[in-house]
Amino acid sequence: MSQPRIDADDLRRFTAEVFRRVGLEPEDAEIAADVLVAADLRGVDSHGVAHLELWYVRRIQAGIINPRAKIRVISEAPAAALLDGGRGLGMVVGYRAMEYCINKARTAGAAVVTVRNSNHFGMAAYYSMMALREGMIGLAMTNATPIVVPTFGRQGAVGTNPISLAAPAGQERPFVLDMATSVVAHGKLEVAARRGKKVPRGWALGRNGNPTDDPVEAMEVRALLPLGSTAELSSYKGYGLSFMVDILCGVLSGGGYCLQVGPGRRGPSHFFGAVRIDLLRPLEEFKAMLDDEIRAIRALPKAPGHDRIYIPGEPEFETEEVRRREGIPLDPPVLESLRRLSDEFGVELRLKG
Repeated sequence: MSQPRIDADDLRRFTAEVFRRVGLEPEDAEIAADVLVAADLRGVDSHGVAHLELWYVRRIQAGIINPRAKIRVISEAPAAALLDGGRGLGMVVGYRAMEYCINKARTAGAAVVTVRNSNHFGMAAYYSMMALREGMIGLAMTNATPIVVPTFGRQGAVGTNPISLAAPAGQERPFVLDMATSVVAHGKLEVAARRGKKVPRGWALGRNGNPTDDPVEAMEVRALLPLGSTAELSSYKGYGLSFMVDILCGVLSGGGYCLQVGPGRRGPSHFFGAVRIDLLRPLEEFKAMLDDEIRAIRALPKAPGHDRIYIPGEPEFETEEVRRREGIPLDPPVLESLRRLSDEFGVELRLKG
């Protein structure tokens, strides 16, 4: 039986209407829906509408997320700002903060904005990619709940703490890096669990403190491994990167470091950056050189059994092209979740076919 699919525009309409029904202003609901659907379009199923019900709607209903939060400027300078997200929906807070950062960079040439008192903001690449249409390099990071063990540890101490950087190219697609500083994002465990699949043993620890291939056990233990997996494979680099993100997001903003973040504690904090390329060198020259680099790397000798070298972001752009044409596939548990929301809020869910 083929997997049910939904048109991206229909999914965006549905998601925005659900957000409106739980109290978001119409414009904010559209922003939040676009962030989630953008993740599903790009194949980042761990950060899309699969989280709509439990991570966002139920947390709004429980009072954990304020659907009409007012973002406040705590301090600022011409090229920097500290914002308070007011416990708002992370996608809306992230969008507004990156927009603020880009506006500052237009004048200052480069800017950074850090945010405290927010919530989970979805796919980090959404915010770094906002800078692309302005001819800028974009940077986005967030800290998260402490579910990643430090090298030689067995208890979560830092977050998956993703880093995303986007840079515009010319004739080639943009360079878009979006990576967790753990081996994988927690959402990859969720995807594997709902599809009934095992995971590689280098992803997470089990109850006995040793690596496990059971995603359900891994989610219960909440001890993901840092990028590198083991000390012998340089896990201290992933652990160090996660710590770095936590400094820029949680410590710099005063929002709290990872051990202070989580349910019943503080919300995550974010960090955004934007750089105007044309104030450093002509934008078209930058794009042409990046095109050259992309093509040079693609032309390198391939590993045995492989006929292609991918550029960061390229698989996601290609997935988006397919899913815009054929629709976004929905795993059964995700479809069930959306149908519950459809029934609860009286919002029509239109599947393809």
